[in-house]
Amino acid sequence: MAAQDVLGQTARLASSSALLQVLFRVVTFGLNAFTLRYLSRELIGVVNVRLTLLYSTVGFLAREAFRRACLSGSTKRNWTKTINLLWLTVPLGVFWSLILGLVWLYLLEVPDPSVVPHYQAGVVAFGLSAIIELLGEPFWVLAQAHLFVRLKVIAESLSVVSKCILTVTLVILYPHWGLYIFSLAQLLYVSVLVACYVIYFVMFLGSPEATKKSFPVARVKALLPSFVEDETFVNWKEARLTWSFFKQSFLKQILTEGERYMMTFLNVLNFGDQGVYDIVNNLGSLVARFVFLPIEESFYVFFAKVLERGKTVKDQKQDDVAMSANVLELLLKFVLLIGLTITVFGYAYSQLALDIYGGSMLSSGTGPDLLRCYSLYVLFLAVNGVTECFTFALMCKEEVDRYNFVMLALSFIFLCISYFLTHWYGSVGFILANCFNMGIRIAHSTHYIYHYFRESTHRPLRGLLPSPALLLVYILSAVLTAFSEVFFCCDKGWMARLIHISMGALCLAATLITMFCTETKLIHFVRSQ
Repeated sequence: MAAQDVLGQTARLASSSALLQVLFRVVTFGLNAFTLRYLSRELIGVVNVRLTLLYSTVGFLAREAFRRACLSGSTKRNWTKTINLLWLTVPLGVFWSLILGLVWLYLLEVPDPSVVPHYQAGVVAFGLSAIIELLGEPFWVLAQAHLFVRLKVIAESLSVVSKCILTVTLVILYPHWGLYIFSLAQLLYVSVLVACYVIYFVMFLGSPEATKKSFPVARVKALLPSFVEDETFVNWKEARLTWSFFKQSFLKQILTEGERYMMTFLNVLNFGDQGVYDIVNNLGSLVARFVFLPIEESFYVFFAKVLERGKTVKDQKQDDVAMSANVLELLLKFVLLIGLTITVFGYAYSQLALDIYGGSMLSSGTGPDLLRCYSLYVLFLAVNGVTECFTFALMCKEEVDRYNFVMLALSFIFLCISYFLTHWYGSVGFILANCFNMGIRIAHSTHYIYHYFRESTHRPLRGLLPSPALLLVYILSAVLTAFSEVFFCCDKGWMARLIHISMGALCLAATLITMFCTETKLIHFVRSQ
């Protein structure tokens, strides 16, 4: 497949994933706003922090390394060995689910049954759901490697909608069921997700469309583990790369979910405060999840396909190098401008957003400060996602192993800083520690990118430099909206709030107009791709 074709399909995959994430976040926020009126903060805290952490940890440790290794390189490979390797995620998931399930049941603080009933059933259900989802891993990787955009959109949309319908129904009819509600909804979600992928490939394989596309897997039976006579069970090169990524993914999970591990294992916040933190965290991470994450996942595939892992820039096809450098520069500019916009306007509108969304329960106390800090953190997330996606797509095995040592040291420093900042600043300390963590990771990735392109004429890191005119507009917008918040928000009535919103709308319009006038290359890229 030509590099230009890969770019086009990757851009469509990223945009479709972004729209999908919008749906997920909108539904989740609506669900949180709804359940807050029926269930306690403590119950929401246990579900959204502790049980979701169990599910994400099992899934991450069991499959993340396999995904990165098996999505690297061309789609022209021995898919029988790759599929065999991917099926190893299931026993690995069972192992992690059993180990972590016992920790969650017997080593962690058990919530008060009168406030959070059926905790043990919740642990079992969320651990089981992670295993069920791993049954669809070979199908997911095949779909992602061949850029099956529509399949991903339909499968994940149906599973989210099914989960939400069941949750709302049970919350209204049986609110006393407690964690049974979320356990059943979680099991339904993963079952529908896996079923969609399985049904699609059962119908697709052997069809005229698959034959026309020369799809590398011809029969459904080929998607099951199989031994080939006189050949190894797996591709050992992929297996070794998986092991390198596994060591890295273990550390990355600690860095990504560090604050939840701190809450879960060190009890620095009670379950009610964890619930508020999680709601604010989800609101703050809205753009990160529905824009930055799809871009990172999709363009990781693009860079891994267009450029060859472990080769220097001189040894690559120069046309592909030029395209990759251009795409990287424009992606950096794109996410940087989104991050700056969120940081500037998030500061002045955090309290208003929380008050509208959850009332005084969220807008009083530490809620607004949490969201303001998260607005800054979004900027770090924006840059880190793109720089790491390029870096991980190009690193050879030895470089990945060296980076693991950096991650190990960073994990230890991050946990120490989180612990002390949380004691000094409460839940805000978690976000400040995450900003430090992301800053270090950005420094490492940009250093790698700089050295990678040093021997070429391309300088993609210029994407991190917005135009001076746009920077000036951002500064003026920050000052004007901050003054507007002081004078008009948020306890002076709805008329004052409307004035505050109008000021923000005017500043945002000025920012967008300046952006369209000064960043013409970026605007053309977004429109064309």
